[in-house]
Amino acid sequence: MADGGGWFWVLLGTLLALLSTPGTFELLLLTVGGILPSRCPRSPLTSLPPAGQESLRLAIVVPAHNEAEGIAACIRSLHAGDAGAGRFTVVVVADNCEDDTAARAEAAGARVLARHDPDRRGKGYALDFAFKQLLAEPFDAFMVVDADTRVEPNLFVEAQRVFHAGADAVQSRYCVDNPGDSMRTRLMNVALWGFNVLRPRGREFWGLSVGLFGNGFGLSRATLEAVPYDAASVAEDLEYHIRLVQSGRRVRFMDDVTVWSAMPSGERASRHQRARWEGGRFRMIREQTPILLRGILAGRWREWEPLLELWLLPLAFHVLLLIVALLPPFAPSRVYALCGLALVGLHVLAAIRVGGGGWRDLQAVAAAPFYILWKLTLFKALLRGARKDAAWVRTDRESSPHDR
Repeated sequence: MADGGGWFWVLLGTLLALLSTPGTFELLLLTVGGILPSRCPRSPLTSLPPAGQESLRLAIVVPAHNEAEGIAACIRSLHAGDAGAGRFTVVVVADNCEDDTAARAEAAGARVLARHDPDRRGKGYALDFAFKQLLAEPFDAFMVVDADTRVEPNLFVEAQRVFHAGADAVQSRYCVDNPGDSMRTRLMNVALWGFNVLRPRGREFWGLSVGLFGNGFGLSRATLEAVPYDAASVAEDLEYHIRLVQSGRRVRFMDDVTVWSAMPSGERASRHQRARWEGGRFRMIREQTPILLRGILAGRWREWEPLLELWLLPLAFHVLLLIVALLPPFAPSRVYALCGLALVGLHVLAAIRVGGGGWRDLQAVAAAPFYILWKLTLFKALLRGARKDAAWVRTDRESSPHDR
């Protein structure tokens, strides 16, 4: 290693390893925390509020753009939930709809807020529109559920319990409703068990804010009044969560509650969805990294974990970085990369474990190399999705058994 060529490999191997080091540390932290039992055992569920406290009034906000086909099924799922001692109102935001979403929502028993603004399109705008109106009414907290979603019946009782305990915001488990449709949807379900179950369990274990996943989350009135929901990017949930952390607030994890949405099984719809989700995430990396770094340098240490979350790329790209770090003939970078890949394997197995998966899910993971190659074909689309002017595009729905 003494000659010039040797030092070149040392430098290259070190640089390649450093690119993925923040993500590897974040993955280790959350995997360990997600596996370990909770340090704060939860109290038993009850339909009654704590002594001396009134029951909560919840607004269940359902943003919907051209969701006529499935909106009634979503509303039926919500109305079937246990309200406990509290009350909830289902409010559908018919956002720039060109079909009869509003009429079908009203027929299913929901209150409808219609919004028409073709120049400001997207979920963030729809939610901000609804929250500004609903804050003028005596609601204590607000839950957000996507229009293609089925919810567990205990969603409202558990939300009341956590809000009564003083939570600023809450997030439930968010999983795939149709994992058996294809290998693609089963693999997506495994990925969401990692992203939406294992990692928030880990953050909850370490006392961190667990994040918002865009579906099945809730905000207290005090939180919305202090931090308005004016996040309008394609990744508006990630953008808003960073603002919550910067304001000193924390999202708590409702590990005993799940919401499910059907994911596209076809290649075309999946391509559009991944480009929108991950392109929006790359935009947040570009825009929020300098802001979070300035906050950390100013002594706001709570902003370090959201920064590491941004730097942990989608798992397929994180794996690619580790594989590239294996290439230079430099032993330390190769050892690091192998350990990092082993950690990814542990993370996936832990996700299947806490998600309640089985052998079929392990078999789906065997297709992961092909999924990673497919992700590489999305690179141009991800770059388009990362642009500041990227438009919100609704993912084509594919019917779920629960829609019928």
